[in-house]
Amino acid sequence: MIARIYRPAKSAMSSGTAKTRDWVLEMLPEARREVDPLMGWTSLSDTSGQVRIRFASLEEAQAFAKAKGIDAVVTRPKTRRTNLRARGYGENFATDRRGAWTH
Repeated sequence: MIARIYRPAKSAMSSGTAKTRDWVLEMLPEARREVDPLMGWTSLSDTSGQVRIRFASLEEAQAFAKAKGIDAVVTRPKTRRTNLRARGYGENFATDRRGAWTH
């Protein structure tokens, strides 16, 4: 069995970073998806592709994969620069604002 270990990206629907600090071990399916002739849905006969396990660190995820005899591929996340403003969001509404109000 082959698995993928990665850190999930931030959701595009929010600005928060919830659920992005854990590492995820995700099993890759061994069989191809097949189309059901009656309903037209795609399905797998192998249910191991539905397994996702969260770990606090990369080392824990790798140790688990090694203990269970799973070949794991690690995908490292791309780091991004934090966007910190000097006074934060409240600066938009400050009474001592120096520049002209633009909107």
